[in-house]
Amino acid sequence: MHKFDRKIPYNDLPLLPPNADIETKNILRKTISAGRALAQLNGALQNLPNPTLFLDTIYLQEAKASSEVENIITTNDELYQSLVADKKNENFATKEVLSYKEALWLGLEELTTKPFITTNLCIKIVQCIKQNGASIRVTPGTTLGTPQGEVIYTPPSGESVIREKMANLEKFINEDNTIDPLIKMALLHYQFEVIHPFADGNGRTGRILLLLYLKLSGLLDIPAIYLSEYIIKNRAAYYQKLQGVTENNEWEAFILYMLEMIEKTSKSGFERLNKITTTMEKTAEEIKKKLPKIYSKNLIEILFRLPYTKRQHLIDENIGSPKTVGNYLSALETAGFLQSIKVGKEKLYLNQQLLNILEGK
Repeated sequence: MHKFDRKIPYNDLPLLPPNADIETKNILRKTISAGRALAQLNGALQNLPNPTLFLDTIYLQEAKASSEVENIITTNDELYQSLVADKKNENFATKEVLSYKEALWLGLEELTTKPFITTNLCIKIVQCIKQNGASIRVTPGTTLGTPQGEVIYTPPSGESVIREKMANLEKFINEDNTIDPLIKMALLHYQFEVIHPFADGNGRTGRILLLLYLKLSGLLDIPAIYLSEYIIKNRAAYYQKLQGVTENNEWEAFILYMLEMIEKTSKSGFERLNKITTTMEKTAEEIKKKLPKIYSKNLIEILFRLPYTKRQHLIDENIGSPKTVGNYLSALETAGFLQSIKVGKEKLYLNQQLLNILEGK
């Protein structure tokens, strides 16, 4: 095997499946525990009275974390307010996060009509994230390096080379069914990141592909899981493991990292979901007791769909006239269930308990 050179485009990147033992005893053992945790989360999501209820919130949290991996930082407050308020959003980071969420929804929509992961789908996703006409990299000279300017990796160069590697990846994802789907997920993630097909947005596109693949393979019907949060907390190890595969064919360590990510995030997702549903049930009981005239199942769902709500949300759900819903929200604030906040000319209402759970408090 030739010596890998960090400064030369990796046009010799081997095609998938890799020439390595990807089913070691350690990997198979970890696949079982990760699969079990994922199945538990999947079951909990399916048993929700309204499984789509928390999706916006979950996808926003994933979008926020995924953008943070790329050092695009925004606060939850800013993010949720800009989603709910009519005020034009000027913050670059918040815009990027909202574009990521939109790209994830777009990917899920596309899967319902064409249940395949393709190069074209990846292009649509990156265009949505970047809000431009980005496509496969054509300009040479792309390198990945440290903040100090040291080159650590040079991805394949030349549009035809990149497209050929992507075609192999596409075939592997959609046709090779001999490998356990969780192991396959790790392989496809490595390959996509190392092909690095776009000038920008590869990390975020790659993490959206993970969620789409979990859905496509039937492992998670509602891909509501915060994978990026794990990568942020274990970022150095993530890049180190990617590099280990590239430079020394160390597949086992990378696959184990990815399986650990699935297991940990499934467990914390399951706990978070339980916390939200318990808090929601408790709040429903309290509102029923303190404000029986206001209480409805619909109202509770609106208050827990996103941390912020506003009059229009209640009007859209036919809860009452503008005047009535205004009175409802004021009563909920007086009783301590919500806090009002002015954003631009609008009044938004914050469900602090929900925000605390999402922020892991």
